[in-house]
Amino acid sequence: MLRARPQGVHGGFAVVDLEATGSSSRRHRVVELAVVLLDGGLIPQGEFSTLVDPEGPVGPTHIHGIEHRHVTAARAPRFAQVAPKLLRLMRGRVLVGHNVGCDRAFLAAEYARLGVELPAVPAMCTMRMAALRGALPGALSLRACAEAAGVTGWSAHTALGDARATARLFAQYAQAQTGHSHAEAALTRAASLDWPQLTGADAQWVGRGVTDVALKRNVPAQQLVPYVRNGGA
Repeated sequence: MLRARPQGVHGGFAVVDLEATGSSSRRHRVVELAVVLLDGGLIPQGEFSTLVDPEGPVGPTHIHGIEHRHVTAARAPRFAQVAPKLLRLMRGRVLVGHNVGCDRAFLAAEYARLGVELPAVPAMCTMRMAALRGALPGALSLRACAEAAGVTGWSAHTALGDARATARLFAQYAQAQTGHSHAEAALTRAASLDWPQLTGADAQWVGRGVTDVALKRNVPAQQLVPYVRNGGA
């Protein structure tokens, strides 16, 4: 078990997941994002999610279940309106994701549109961690890795559902001998990293729970945890 550290407000891990309008971070936009915060000992601290107005087509609805009417009905904020709070959530933390390089590329592209350069955030990838374990050759999707690890009851292709599953998967991997030292080293690097400042009023984060946006197989995605306010899950 990783040791909890007296890191104040910041420190620990930011588990992120994004749904986007397409596969290219240069040409496509974020349409939903979620962050699950874990402290240095892998204890959950909170979770936040919001639909995002991509200022254009929403992309593959058949995958993420989001239609343009959902974005407009929820009055979803633009990325620029959630960017300051998202920076604060990630500041001082290790970025974690399943195929985290893709998530980071989309975040970097969105911030670049605002004239902000993301720092070289230490990152840990549950897909890579699964590959190193050698347990799932040729089957490294989040669903396959989660099922193999006994992580069930989550809503695939919703940002919050995938972030929750990734957080649970990461906790298992990070506690193993192969992930422990890497996580400790990443925490140390993250604590000393300089982050950009971004001013601006915080927009209300609007999760899927305020709309009917969910694929039929993903109905549990609407059951958001009530203890976190303002876009929390």
